[in-house]
Amino acid sequence: MKALNIIFCLLTSALARPALAQGVEDFYRGKIISIYIGTGEGAGALTAYPQAIAEIMPRYIPGHPTIILRNMPGAGGFKAAMFLQSVAPQDGTAWGFITRGFVRAPLLKSIGADFDPVKFQWIGSPSREPTVATVWSEATEVRSLKDAMTTEVVYGATSLGTDTGLFPLVMNKLLGTRFKVVPGYKSSTEVDLAMQRGEAQGKIWTWGSLKSGRSLEWLQQGKVRILAQIGLEKASDLPDVPLALDAATTVEDRQVMELIFSPVAMGYPSFMGPGVPQARVLALREAFARTMHDPDFVAIAAKQNLALDPLSGDELDRLVRRLYGMPAAVVQRAREIAPPS
Repeated sequence: MKALNIIFCLLTSALARPALAQGVEDFYRGKIISIYIGTGEGAGALTAYPQAIAEIMPRYIPGHPTIILRNMPGAGGFKAAMFLQSVAPQDGTAWGFITRGFVRAPLLKSIGADFDPVKFQWIGSPSREPTVATVWSEATEVRSLKDAMTTEVVYGATSLGTDTGLFPLVMNKLLGTRFKVVPGYKSSTEVDLAMQRGEAQGKIWTWGSLKSGRSLEWLQQGKVRILAQIGLEKASDLPDVPLALDAATTVEDRQVMELIFSPVAMGYPSFMGPGVPQARVLALREAFARTMHDPDFVAIAAKQNLALDPLSGDELDRLVRRLYGMPAAVVQRAREIAPPS
């Protein structure tokens, strides 16, 4: 009898899988999936990756829906995160790509971070890479992290709770740098314009964004110079640029920086809301994984100098849960170090 029960369960499971797949296909046929990008248009890799994904990934999603991009700037991605959690349809047609720093914001009790990353359903990330602290060469003589410890550098930022504002202020408190952060820009693109106008002298970039599009020309021409890498480990193609973590002078300072910098390991994380049916989440995860190895997608990425070192939805979920499982003492210290935002 026990053997018969096992056989029955296996047969039921085998029959259920095609039914689930058919259900996903029926749902997505003729549908539009909107990718909500939590910043303004032209935000380097944060826009370039979704554009390439939108072109290739529909071929791998059951029902072959159309994917379109929608920009939703505001509060460094908080607006888009709250929209995807509470307002967007929870049916698998709303998908978020937001600057990774938003993942840390509720843990640090950032003002306006009224969402819960642990509840999001993570789809995948096209690449993991560090963030870099830079200067606009014409605006300052600072050329290293050590220089920034003696000379003030004005940094443009979207908000104090995102990487663009938080990272330089944390380095001020733990490393002794003298970054003057000016928040309030609607997007990273606006910060670029501010640097060109002489309004700002530097900016925090993701490495992938800096080495793609127009900013790659600035880097090659020496208009933008890198002071340090911010993350848990160095990028393979930046071996000579120092890691900010290595400038910490105490074990506790390093641990706090590791907590605050840990979302960098997520690269360009993407997710759907907490109410999306599991079958559709799994279908999107599988389609995303297949897209990352599609020859056409790989060619697009290479043409745009976009790094490919993907993470799965499961990997992103584990990183988020690890972050939110940090020891209370380390979290409290990080909250004290991070500025109110």
